[in-house]
Amino acid sequence: MSSLRPTLGAIAVLLKDEKFLLVQRGKDPGRGLWGFPGGHVELGETAQEAAVRELLEETNIRAEAQDYLTAVDVIGRDDAGDVSYHFLLAVVPCTYQSGEAMAGDDAAAVEWVPAAEVIAAARGLNHGVVDVAKRVWEQRQ
Repeated sequence: MSSLRPTLGAIAVLLKDEKFLLVQRGKDPGRGLWGFPGGHVELGETAQEAAVRELLEETNIRAEAQDYLTAVDVIGRDDAGDVSYHFLLAVVPCTYQSGEAMAGDDAAAVEWVPAAEVIAAARGLNHGVVDVAKRVWEQRQ
């Protein structure tokens, strides 16, 4: 039996002017893929607080967390089919407050991407990004 346990994380979903704020991962897992800013929830921190903190660290954008939208499981397996990582990500829609998007922390790049492009998966995206984007977009309409 593996000693691995799921890790709790949070992602900040920011939609502004019909564009989603995405970061390109600079580290594994998912190096080079685009997704919503986010990361680990620290001890004593809520997932909403973590989403806002990670958003600022990765993008230089300040935002206010809204209610939780959903959760996404990201499970990686090795060639033998054994679990190599498991993240449970709390999805936190946020409202833009201030800042100019700049890549920071472990983000290789940051970009405001048109919602239609994200929903169409027009670039390499992390697991769950399209489904989350569709939900947020539909709620906005």
